[in-house]
Amino acid sequence: MPLPSTSKYEYIACDPAECVGCQICEYVCSYNKTGEFNTFRSRIRTVREHKILMTAVACRTCEDAPCVIACPRDALTQDADTGVIRVDTGRCDGCAWCIEACDFGAISINPRTKLAEICDLCEDEEDGPQCVKWCPKDALELTSPDRRAQRTRRKRAVEEVIGR
Repeated sequence: MPLPSTSKYEYIACDPAECVGCQICEYVCSYNKTGEFNTFRSRIRTVREHKILMTAVACRTCEDAPCVIACPRDALTQDADTGVIRVDTGRCDGCAWCIEACDFGAISINPRTKLAEICDLCEDEEDGPQCVKWCPKDALELTSPDRRAQRTRRKRAVEEVIGR
């Protein structure tokens, strides 16, 4: 079951029924952001929830983001229009308070720079998040709480009509 949203913004969601744990999302992300195929440098993570259930986790662009609030150096800011969390590399000292504050486990510390890294929805890419674009099972989508709620209402209406 998908995690509930804490956001009014768009975010990347994963359908665990479709995710096979191939990690292509991680490889594409790490290559896009760092130029290397290294899953440890990705800003999206595949995680095993149960023995056979896989999903992917990226920043949920929370409203009133706890990571931004927790940062003692004001190194994190949130774009008011998109919800994307940005890291000011001149202020971040790698203290990891943002990691502790994130309920989704969507922040990591770069082992080389010792700075926080967070998904930015590939805002510099014309065609959006590359993990969504390259997912071979279409398990990832760029969505919003409103779109997900609309899909759920539609699904329940269909189930009522056909009697499931």
